[in-house]
Amino acid sequence: MTTGTVNAANLNKDLTVRVYDNFYRYEADIPAAEYDVVHSYFLREMSNRQAAGNFTVALFRIAQETNTPALTLLKSFEGTNGVNLNAQLAYYLNQIRSIATQLGVSVVPTPNRYAQRNVLT
Repeated sequence: MTTGTVNAANLNKDLTVRVYDNFYRYEADIPAAEYDVVHSYFLREMSNRQAAGNFTVALFRIAQETNTPALTLLKSFEGTNGVNLNAQLAYYLNQIRSIATQLGVSVVPTPNRYAQRNVLT
């Protein structure tokens, strides 16, 4: 009978995490170590776990859409917090969103005049 080594790598074990977003119908398999780094960063910066999870999924979605490694994007966020972090993430999200659904941070929205015409008073 052979004994197993506790610290040996289990090559049969899947080392990925599946992230998904039902709203955008986004789904991806992410390396677990990469997910842990990104998620722990957002847990430290965000006020609650749900916000951290949403930001984590958003970062991986941006990484996939822009063909940029997620950890490279994360490096650009380091050293920022609060509104600056939201503004940076909005900048990246706006690159992959429709022009009609752009995000802004601390900016008064200007109404769409075509949609405004259809509102009955």
